[in-house]
Formats: sequence, structure tokens, C-alpha cells
Amino acid sequence: MNIGLIGLQKSGKTTIFNALTGQSAEVSEYVSQKLEPNVAVVDVQDERVTRLSEMYQPKKTIFATVEFIDFAGLSAGAAEHGVFSGAAMQLIKNADALCVVARNFHDPVIDETHGSPDPVAEVETIATELILADLIVAERRLERIAHDLQRGKKTPQLVSEQKLIERLAAHLTEGQPLRTLDLSAEERKAVAGFQFLSAKQMFVVLNSSEQSYGNSNAAIDAIAQHYAVVEFAGSFEMELGRLDSDEERQAFMQDMAISESAQKRLTAFAYRTLGYISFFTVGKDEVRAWTIRQGQNAVDAAAAIHSDLARGFIRAEVFSYDDLVHYGSEKAVKDAGRFRVEGKSYIVADGDIINVRFSV
Repeated sequence: MNIGLIGLQKSGKTTIFNALTGQSAEVSEYVSQKLEPNVAVVDVQDERVTRLSEMYQPKKTIFATVEFIDFAGLSAGAAEHGVFSGAAMQLIKNADALCVVARNFHDPVIDETHGSPDPVAEVETIATELILADLIVAERRLERIAHDLQRGKKTPQLVSEQKLIERLAAHLTEGQPLRTLDLSAEERKAVAGFQFLSAKQMFVVLNSSEQSYGNSNAAIDAIAQHYAVVEFAGSFEMELGRLDSDEERQAFMQDMAISESAQKRLTAFAYRTLGYISFFTVGKDEVRAWTIRQGQNAVDAAAAIHSDLARGFIRAEVFSYDDLVHYGSEKAVKDAGRFRVEGKSYIVADGDIINVRFSV
């Protein structure tokens, strides 16, 4: 899973990035000229993988991963000049979702240059910039299509594309993101190459100070009317991640009523919000977690492992993590009648342990 962190300048995106990844990317109260994003890949800490590794004692244990991409801060009007640099666009096109970081803390220097924090307005500004950026792309494409049509290059495919892009542009003109437009699978495939930003799923991190953390219900409620939102005490949690002592870290977390690390909380939040689940493959060679979307079938799970498994899929041998822990071994699971053989259309459940039988 790939998550792009975006936000207005000085919203604390890089602070959140550091809290999530344990990195030490530079943060500053002053305007930075940095344009290229920070990138880090972190393991999804899942106790189920740890337990499976204890049971199977494999040569390798591989957790699912999340890639966090911290993009340069945006400003109002950014859409006119291109929201992201060319290099950044190459990264963001692969992002599964955009995480908007909204400032909810006071800082004398930042307040003087950017004003007092208004997280609700910040989120709407970002949403508007993404919509405008997409509208510019759509309008430019329509101009090129019109030019081709005038030159006599009229084809059924070009006319069909024109009608589709006109629908997108009309939706964007109404101030609506493309993720809310009902498109068929074929239509989504037709416009996939444009990498429209407002078509991506979006959620919000409210970046609060220690003082405001836990006391921002009004802002959270306002944002939650349109987007999934989670609150972090960014600077506090960045420093928390740098402590060497687990005991000291736990003591500070208790003082702030924080039950889990920023990384674990955001990963779980993203999985729920974006509709991701985990399934597992197990054995003496490797225990591994895999990520797919909720509602995907056994062939999709096979494809996540390797394209050959999907191409030559015969059947999937399936049992659940909960049953394995309850009964204590694969043999006991089979003896209890909880071991299943499923076909291509089987919808994978979170926590399934799958062995794909295939032939190519």
C-alpha cells in the first residue's frame, strides 16, 4: 500500500512522516525550498504474523509494507502551475490514497507567516486545488481532441473519449472530486492514464499540538462530514519515536492517552478507511502477509503473490488464522472440518491462510 502525504506549507507533513516512519527528514518553521518528496517503506506491524512465525518457525518472516511519500507543501493557487513536480508526479501516480495533513497547532513563526491554524479550511483548500488541477488536465485534453477533430481525425474512439472527458470536466466544474463520479470499470480504465488526483481516495490527519490533542472535537466533526479523519500529536509523536527506552515511551504515551504508535494507528486506520485486508501464506520456508482490497477473490489473492499463480489457478486451500490459533495446528484444523477447498470466485476474508494450487 502506498500513501501520499500532502498538505499546505507548514502543516507538519514531514513531522507526521517522521513519526510514522522513524526517519529524521528535516523539519523547519521557515519556508523550505525542498521540492522532491521524502520516501520510506515501513512494515505493517501485525501480531498475527508474529504468532504464525512462532508456530511455523520459518526461514523468513515478511510483514506487509506501507510506503509513505511526503510531498512538498502546497499553497493556494498551486493548480495553475502544476500541483506536483515531474518527479513527484511519477510517485503520486502509484499512490493508493492521499493523506491530507491539516495544521492544528500554534507556532509564533508559522502563525505570523501563514496565519492561525484553521484545519477545516486547509482541508477544503487542498481538495479544491486537486479538483482544479484535474480540471486543467481535462480541459487541455478536450482542446487537443477538438484540434484533432478539426483536422479530420474523427474516429469512434476519439468521439467516445471526448464525451467521457466532458463528463469528467462537468463534474469537476461543479466542485466535485472524480472519486464521487459513477464510472464503469471500462470508463475508469480509459482515463487511468491521466492519473487524476481527485479520483484517489483521501483521508485526513489532524496534526495537533500536545495542548490541543484530544480537545479538537469541533474540527474533527466538521472534517468528518466529508472525509475520514484521525488525530495525531505530530511533534510529540515524532519525539516519542526517537526515545530509546520502551518503558519511557510507554510512560509518555499513557500521559497523552495514546494507546499505540502513530505508525500502527495510521496503518490500521488506512486499512479500514480504504477497505484493505490481509491474508497469509505459511510454511517452513516463509510466513508472509499480503494485502488486497476487501471483496477481492481467490484469483486476485493469487495474483498478489505472483501472476503465474493467477494464470494457472486451480483451487485455493483455505483456513482461518483464528481457527489455527484455536485448534493449535493445521492437522487439528482439518480434523475439526475447518479446512476448505475454494474456487476462483471465493471472496477472501481478512485473516485467511491460503495455499494456491496452480498449473502453468
